[in-house]
Amino acid sequence: MIILMYFLITGIGLVMTIFGVGFLILMFASREVTFWGIVRALGSLLIGVFLLWSTIPSMKFIIMKDYDVVKGECTAEVGSSGRTSDTTFNMVHTDEQFSFDGIAALDAYGAAIPYYCEITVTKDHVWEIDYKIYDIKTKKRLDE
Repeated sequence: MIILMYFLITGIGLVMTIFGVGFLILMFASREVTFWGIVRALGSLLIGVFLLWSTIPSMKFIIMKDYDVVKGECTAEVGSSGRTSDTTFNMVHTDEQFSFDGIAALDAYGAAIPYYCEITVTKDHVWEIDYKIYDIKTKKRLDE
């Protein structure tokens, strides 16, 4: 769901950039340049470029399926707000946090119970793709 919102933000940035450039071209071509027209066009152009600048680098990794696997000891915490619940994996040695929708199929949750995790993320560590959880002692996969 969140990744769809990311695509939507990229689309809005693209539309605003095209609108800003198009409006500037139309204004100067018809020789009806007004102060508020320039403000509107440049505002749209700047906001659109900012949205594209902030979303395109991660989008490249998602489209090209260029992923990184973060491995190591982790703890799992379950959070819920309303009807939705999510699981946050805290990597012990790197202090990174990764969140996934839904509740992982584990016997126990919390900072006191360590697991061995393999978290698949984009190369820039912005988007979580998948996770695998193993028992820390036996290395048997727990979330199958």
